[in-house]
Order: sequence, then C-alpha cells, then structure tokens
Amino acid sequence: MSVPRTAPQPVPEADEIPPHPTDTATDVVRWAAFSCVLVPVVLVWYGTSLAGATGAALGLAAVTGVCRVLLRQSERGAARAAAGRSMAEDRTPGCGRRGRSASGAHRGGRNSGPSTPVD
Repeated sequence: MSVPRTAPQPVPEADEIPPHPTDTATDVVRWAAFSCVLVPVVLVWYGTSLAGATGAALGLAAVTGVCRVLLRQSERGAARAAAGRSMAEDRTPGCGRRGRSASGAHRGGRNSGPSTPVD
C-alpha cells in the first residue's frame, strides 16, 4: 500500500518565523489556575460536597502558588548559571569545574580491589 506524497513545503525564512513564547512558567501557572477552578466544579457536579470541593480548590491553589515560586527561582537560577557559565568558559577553556583537565581517574573513595569481598 503506498502513501500519497505531497510536495515539500518551503522552509520559512528566519525573519518569517513567529517568535515562540519563552515564558513557560506563566503558561504552567495559567493551566494550574484553570484547574483550580475546573476541578471543584467537576467534583460538585459528580456529587462531592461543597466543603470537599472548596478544600480541594484551596489545596490546589496552595500547590500552584508554591510551584509558581519554585519555577521562578529555577528560571532565575538557570539564567544566572548560563550567564556565569558563558563568562567562565571565556576565561578557562577546556578545564573542568575545579580548573583541572578532564582526563585521569578520580581520587579518593573506597576501593578494596576487584577480587576482595566487601563485608
């Protein structure tokens, strides 16, 4: 069975591509806020008490707030790390994080040998 082929579509130029929103934390928080409203409505619809649905809404709102704070901290930390990493790469190309080359074995640790049983 053969699949009908279509003509290849031209690739858009870089200036024609619409910008992609980079603020994913805001999108996540919006969907979470939507669920904070939707879940209690569904719970009441299926017979859960109003108090139970309110408790679920408050719990979801609390979790959403904590996740929002953590997402923002993570984004700030990633931005700082990216800025710091680019500056550090300019200063010391090819070195590990402690300023040594990446070749060689790690020192330290417990190694009793390949044939000695460890109790």
